[in-house]
Amino acid sequence: MGKKIGSFILVVFLVGIVGGASVMYNYLSKNVETDRLSVSEDTGKQENVEEENSENDEQYSKAPDFTVYDSESKEYKLSEFEGKPVILNFWASWCGPCKSEMPDFEEAYKEYGENIHFLMVNLTDGYQETVNSAKRFIEDAGYTFPIYYDTKQNAARTYGVYSVPMTFFIDENGYIIAHGTGALDAKTLQTGIDYIYDAGSQ
Repeated sequence: MGKKIGSFILVVFLVGIVGGASVMYNYLSKNVETDRLSVSEDTGKQENVEEENSENDEQYSKAPDFTVYDSESKEYKLSEFEGKPVILNFWASWCGPCKSEMPDFEEAYKEYGENIHFLMVNLTDGYQETVNSAKRFIEDAGYTFPIYYDTKQNAARTYGVYSVPMTFFIDENGYIIAHGTGALDAKTLQTGIDYIYDAGSQ
């Protein structure tokens, strides 16, 4: 009888541990996902566009300009893309987390590419990464989003990129609304897109 009671108590104890671990896992997973994006105090879209624009100086920081290049060495500046929202992503082909998030960026580009500029900026230092190695990686993977090369490290220095991947969500007026450090999953990427793009207003 005593053994049965002991076994019953042990089973209840183990079930409690597994159940508690499951609850903690779900709780912590949600927190990790939410914490991947750092946003401004007010990320809500204002109904009055003029009022929103006038308040941007206080709420958000203007995205600093920089220069990057395409595979043909043509120069591009961030400021040239103003007028549409921008997703600015810093990546490298040797970076595992960068690779893990790229399929989600590809899907997002296919869905929003006509309404949002995707600036996938490669950290092209000429040693760990070259234009050829980065270009070969993209071609082999079959990605279609546009790639830009930071061959002079102008973009990385301007944005203080200390690790990759790093992603910035910039609105159509050129203000940084949110940013994330580390790989973003599809849900978190969509959250960032929702901050800078309102499909209903198009």
